[in-house]
Amino acid sequence: MPLRLLLILGALTAFAPLAIDFYLPSFPALAQAFATDVEHVQYSLAAYFIGLAIGQLLYGPLADRFGRRPPLLFGVALFTLASFVCALAPSLDWLIAARFVQALGGCAGMVVARAVVRDLCNPVSSAKVFSQLMLVMGLAPILAPAAGGALLALSGWQAIFVCLGLFAALCLLLVVLWLPETRPQDAPPAPLAGALGQYRRLLADRAFIGHALTGGLAMAAMFAYIAGSPFVFIDLYRVPAQQYGWLFGSNAAGFVLVAQFNSRLLRRRGPGFWVPRGVAFYLLCALALFGVALWQPAALWSLLVPLFCCIATLGMVLPNASACAMAGQGAHAGSASALLGSLQFAIAALAASLVGVLHDGTARPMALVMLVCASGALLVAWRTAQYRPDIANPGVVEEGAV
Repeated sequence: MPLRLLLILGALTAFAPLAIDFYLPSFPALAQAFATDVEHVQYSLAAYFIGLAIGQLLYGPLADRFGRRPPLLFGVALFTLASFVCALAPSLDWLIAARFVQALGGCAGMVVARAVVRDLCNPVSSAKVFSQLMLVMGLAPILAPAAGGALLALSGWQAIFVCLGLFAALCLLLVVLWLPETRPQDAPPAPLAGALGQYRRLLADRAFIGHALTGGLAMAAMFAYIAGSPFVFIDLYRVPAQQYGWLFGSNAAGFVLVAQFNSRLLRRRGPGFWVPRGVAFYLLCALALFGVALWQPAALWSLLVPLFCCIATLGMVLPNASACAMAGQGAHAGSASALLGSLQFAIAALAASLVGVLHDGTARPMALVMLVCASGALLVAWRTAQYRPDIANPGVVEEGAV
């Protein structure tokens, strides 16, 4: 895949993590500005997850009916506008509503990026491209919290959303200039009236739904960490907001490095082979993290070690699970991508909300939710491994893929 196209897809895929990670250091400042607490500010994060889950279901059929570009252009424009509205929010309720609309726009990039990869690649190549996209989009969680903390100290929380709007406007320009239409020309336009039927077919596809749930539970564990880490790092362990970004970024760096190592693993076995094994290792790391959280150590480093291993392992699980779920979807890649992302972020929204509901002033709620998600992911992954065994073979090439 050309580097320019890979960078554009990476930027589109980065919309979701960037819009999340960039404003995480501002949670205490937002709580102070709106005269509330951090737990209520977390609802703005949950609203964003819900918007991502709902919006993707809308863009999938549109991408199969009208092509990849038109829905993408609309979504990026909506994200741009909503970002500036967030900066003007006079109350927390206003911010929560604007974040929901922002997510409705931003999820277009995620749906279309996965569909474009499926348009151009076979299953094993897709897993490799998804791993490469992790490198591009991984810059967001590495750099965004540190940049967000710096902006917060320099100009206040409003500047964070202004920068998000400017980034989205730049991406909109790049899409207009350089992203081609990749929907197969010989594929008949999928009628919008059949969207529900297409989703029913996908939900009945055991291989698709199994890999989608595996990736969704793994992603939910990550977003439990995203929702809980501002309190754990900043409030519990007194890490300055400006330094929070570096701790958050170090875990993201592990995620990116493992994603690149995953590309090498795919030379030996296909993505279907590595998914259950990656999830099994993740569960071991989550058990260690929960044990440390129960211990409640005074030193932060003892919590950081198993947390780093948890997040890094997801660099293997997520690209492989996505490639397995998208395998065999053909002309309906838009709907498959939409349902895949919607399931993932619906589960992520629930996990993020649970961290807030279970809040007890310790790191235990975050660690417990991550452990439950890891356990569920392993159960689903091993039950799903029997379906589509061909995607465990690195030599598989799907008909029509290039």
